[in-house]
Amino acid sequence: MASPHSSQPPVAINRRIQSCQEKIRLGGLDAFLVTNRVDQFYLTEFDGEDGAALVLPSRVYLLTDGRFAEEAERTAPWATAVVRTGSLKDSLAKLTRRHRIRKLGFQPEHMSVAALGDLRKAVGPTKLKPLPRAVSSLRLTKDKPEVAAIREAIRIAETAFRTVVRRMRLGMTELDIAANLLFQMTRLGARGASFPIIVAEGPNSSLPHAKPGGRRIGAGSALLIDWGAVVDGYCSDLTRVVFVRRIPPRFRRMYENVLAAQLEAIRAIRAGVRMCDVDAKARRLLAKRGMGRRFTHGLGHGLGLDIHEAPRLAKEVTDRLELGMVVTVEPGVYFPGIGGVRIEDDVLVTEAGARVLTSLPKELDAMVVQARP
Repeated sequence: MASPHSSQPPVAINRRIQSCQEKIRLGGLDAFLVTNRVDQFYLTEFDGEDGAALVLPSRVYLLTDGRFAEEAERTAPWATAVVRTGSLKDSLAKLTRRHRIRKLGFQPEHMSVAALGDLRKAVGPTKLKPLPRAVSSLRLTKDKPEVAAIREAIRIAETAFRTVVRRMRLGMTELDIAANLLFQMTRLGARGASFPIIVAEGPNSSLPHAKPGGRRIGAGSALLIDWGAVVDGYCSDLTRVVFVRRIPPRFRRMYENVLAAQLEAIRAIRAGVRMCDVDAKARRLLAKRGMGRRFTHGLGHGLGLDIHEAPRLAKEVTDRLELGMVVTVEPGVYFPGIGGVRIEDDVLVTEAGARVLTSLPKELDAMVVQARP
């Protein structure tokens, strides 16, 4: 069952579809099958758990099942919804015959060998052609609605953080703090956390992706918190280290060096700069201060509909930054048995250089919290 077009897509969505259709034209294709759920949302704003988008030069089909028929009609009334009763491949076979599609592009990075084999059998004479990164390459730079959504995700994450830190008490566990952060973000309007929240006290903070547990905070605790919110599908990603009542001497030196490295890297961000060169700014500074070997990961990553997406700020990536990219900048150092420090902000690449979208304080003295008993 197919529903007819009822309106034009929003301006931003229309631009994205047109860019995708241009890739179809340049690839010599008659249509392009989008099976990745996030890419489907990017092109249509429909994110039903069961779905695919078929992009033709002059129209878009949304293929889903009856559970999401109403959602498809609400979120993308301008697209033609095909509510399938059989398999996805059978619905696609019917559409390829109806539109005489001779060359169909697909996302090789999001299709298994088994699924590709089944699709090839179903569409018969239609030739399948891989079109890698056709949508993810469009997602590299953000348009105004995307930046606005990321900004709102940041605002909610920061507001929640301030509330949680203000209400922090001695004896609370890492899990208590993580749960409070999630509650505050959802109360403020977030769909949820953009990834499992990291709260790591003391020696646990030497694990870059520590899982919160029953470790309790006390006077003198160093607490690494890495968190983010999801708003309208878009993610924020922040990290701060707070110190309960006083700053342990070893953490003071770590913090000062990581903050200096982050500021150095942010100053280097502008369109046209190689991503490896931005990473090198932070890495060289930490090396000069004797902590280079303790910086064990890349400097940052792209941020958008996925919490980790292209581009990457890393020593092996020679691609260049472009206007409109949103990236994290998050140097860190980690000392097993002692702890670690990571400071993370979200940055938009503009004509003037780096625009830091996050606004939480990060000066060392501002990170001391007076948790009550």
